[in-house]
Amino acid sequence: MTLISKKETKIFCGYDCLHYLCTMKATEQTIQQIERTLKKIAQKLPETDDPALMTDIHLRVPQESGEILVFDDDDNEITRCVVEQWIDNKDEDFYEQVTEILRRELHRLEPIAGHLGILKPYSFVLEDDDHEVVGELFVADDETIILGGELMENMEEDLDSFFDNLMKE
Repeated sequence: MTLISKKETKIFCGYDCLHYLCTMKATEQTIQQIERTLKKIAQKLPETDDPALMTDIHLRVPQESGEILVFDDDDNEITRCVVEQWIDNKDEDFYEQVTEILRRELHRLEPIAGHLGILKPYSFVLEDDDHEVVGELFVADDETIILGGELMENMEEDLDSFFDNLMKE
C-alpha cells in the first residue's frame, strides 16, 4: 500500500483505475449493501461546522457472518450490515478480496466517504477478527489517496523507465 497525491495519480491512471483491480466479482446486491452501510455512517456522522475528533473508521468483516461492522476509535459500534455474498466465505484470500471491493466502492462513493462530520484527515481501515489492521481502504484528505493491488506491483520499474525515457529526450 502506498500513499500518493491525487495529482500524481492522474498522471498514471486517473481515478477509475481502482475499478479493475478486484479479483472477487461483487454482485449488484453487495455493492448496494456497501453503499447502504456508508450512507448509514454518513447519517450518524453528518457534515458539520464542529467536526468530531476521530482518526479512523474501523470496518470488520467476519467471514462466517458476512457482516460489515463499523466502529469508531473507541470501539463503539456505528452501524452494521450483512453482505449475503460474504456469508461463510472460506476463500483463503477473503480479506484481500474484500479490501479491494471496499476500497473501490469507497473511492466511487467519495462524495459521501470524504465528507463526513469528522476532522480531516481520517481514514477507513479494514480489520480482521482480532482487530488487526488488514488494510487502509480510504483516506479523507484533500491531498492524499491510497493505491494498492496490481497497480503498485511494477510501479517502481515503470517510474524508472519513464525517468530514463525522459532523460533521453
